[in-house]
Amino acid sequence: MLRMNALSKVYRTHLIETHALRGFEIHVREGEFVTVTGPLGSGKTTFLNIAGLLEDFTEGDYFLDGVNVKGLSDRDRTRLRNEKLGYIFQGFNLIPDLNLFDNVDVPLRYRGLPADERKRRIEEALAQVGLASRAKHYPAELSGGQQQRVAIARALAGEPKVLMADEPTGNLDTQMARSVMELLEEINARGTTILMVTHDPELAVRAQRNVHIIDGQVSDLVRSSPTLVQTAIAGIASQQI
Repeated sequence: MLRMNALSKVYRTHLIETHALRGFEIHVREGEFVTVTGPLGSGKTTFLNIAGLLEDFTEGDYFLDGVNVKGLSDRDRTRLRNEKLGYIFQGFNLIPDLNLFDNVDVPLRYRGLPADERKRRIEEALAQVGLASRAKHYPAELSGGQQQRVAIARALAGEPKVLMADEPTGNLDTQMARSVMELLEEINARGTTILMVTHDPELAVRAQRNVHIIDGQVSDLVRSSPTLVQTAIAGIASQQI
């Protein structure tokens, strides 16, 4: 579904060069749930922005669902992004003056979908995240966890093949974070590929695979297992006692 080969990203000014990614290699298969971890400034967000076609890269190759992104025009990149990808961010980015139905509707309107198709997608997406009965509520009437669920519904309404999540639980307490993670696991179980950046070790090991990035390179790829998850959770719990 997603493959990067010898990919690099260099930010240049008239004084310095900053290598955000260097020789970056990763392969994410269709239907995988992959978490991405690493210290601050390691290149996680740069990687996710490039994977999400929000940012260009300097060298290398990036294949998204079999399409080599390198050299695509802005129009073709936009079309590919709209057809294949959905986004969830740490900030919920909901419009406070719109109810939940209309918040989910906004990106669909930009895609020019007919009203009946938009309505179907919105209702199905809100039902998936357990908020079908609150379609006419406003963001301020919801908890933080519920607002993030609306943001997930907004991404799902586009029917993406890959869901990109950048610290989706960063603004939530532990209980709400676990609830959102359970929802993402359910979405993944239905076949959607998920790529999630997180600083939470408990959530990281719950995915099928964890990719650790240091200094713009993949440091290790850990295949999660029930034993690994239990060990990580036990370690976190012992630190909190």
